[in-house]
Amino acid sequence: MDFTLSKEHKELQAKAKAFTEEVLFPYEMECEENDGITPETHAIINQKVMDWGFNATNHSKEHGGQGMTLFEQMLVSEQLGMATGAIWDAVPQPSYPMKFGTQEQIEEYLIPSCQCKRRDAYAITEADAGSDPSQCLTRADKCDGGYKINGEKWFVTVGDVADFILVHAHVDGDPEKATVFFVDKNLPGVAVKRTPQYTHHFAFKHPEFTFTDVVVDESKILGKIGDGFDLTKDWFVEARLGIAARCVGGATRVLNVANEFAAGRIMFGHPIRDFQAIEFMIADMAMDIMAAKSLLYRVCWEISGDMDRKQKHARASAVKLFCSEMVGRVADKGVQILGGRGYMRENPVERLWRDTRVDRIWEGTSEIQRVVISGQIKKRGLDIYTGW
Repeated sequence: MDFTLSKEHKELQAKAKAFTEEVLFPYEMECEENDGITPETHAIINQKVMDWGFNATNHSKEHGGQGMTLFEQMLVSEQLGMATGAIWDAVPQPSYPMKFGTQEQIEEYLIPSCQCKRRDAYAITEADAGSDPSQCLTRADKCDGGYKINGEKWFVTVGDVADFILVHAHVDGDPEKATVFFVDKNLPGVAVKRTPQYTHHFAFKHPEFTFTDVVVDESKILGKIGDGFDLTKDWFVEARLGIAARCVGGATRVLNVANEFAAGRIMFGHPIRDFQAIEFMIADMAMDIMAAKSLLYRVCWEISGDMDRKQKHARASAVKLFCSEMVGRVADKGVQILGGRGYMRENPVERLWRDTRVDRIWEGTSEIQRVVISGQIKKRGLDIYTGW
């Protein structure tokens, strides 16, 4: 098997690296010092996203996107993940399930989102429901004019800059009728309950939303009533692989900074990388990244082809689990190698150490990924993970 990147893939990788360093890196400290980027910065990055051709890499050119394969999307996301403060989220990937919308929905929501003219947020988690979406209490009941939505959603990432929300709700309160609705944020009854502060400084916010008698007509249903879980699982596959790719990118930046520091930091007459305690940490970091990158590239290549929907979900869970736990180990070692400098917020290693902690939590905790993996082994046998 030849796993060498093609000339086109190497060019895409180099372009994404240049974009990240030239366009995103300059705003890292703005994000750190102000707990987010300004609307003016967001507008500048949006325009550069369009100019560089990184808008909606996950959607077809017909819908205004770049039409990249999942493998190509991964190559881009890996480089974007080197930016701190999650400024990579200013390079929007409209939610994958929108491609299954009606033509009217595609024209109203998807195409403008692909052109950076609109922005979506996906709302699943609630106060008492996250890992198990069947416990969601947000409901949609039939009424004159369509459906009336009531409920509350937590951790709605980019909810501050999005102008519409994809709301996972249960029709008639029945989990068997899980359904995704397009909900415009300016509709009566949509309100921000609060905007919590988090460990990391993130380019955008994660507000909590309440929906009180929010009326949407039937044309706002994505897919059919009862499609909600499958659509959300499809979204999870792409989201989890994106996280995994950014974890590899973040870990790589940590290692690069730590390795350079260790070569130039002189103690007891020697660069500290000459001491076995340090060089073994660097060796472990490199090994971790190599293993994660190998898994990420292979699975994204396979999923880019024709693969069963459930198998995609199974493999994505394994990749997300491994890469998110890997970056935690690498970032922690990076902080240790840099010593006091590694604890300074002006240092990208410190910021990535904080930024990447959430990767073991969102879009399915490490424990939930293990539940998925063990469940797949019970149903399909070990070969789904070991029989390559």
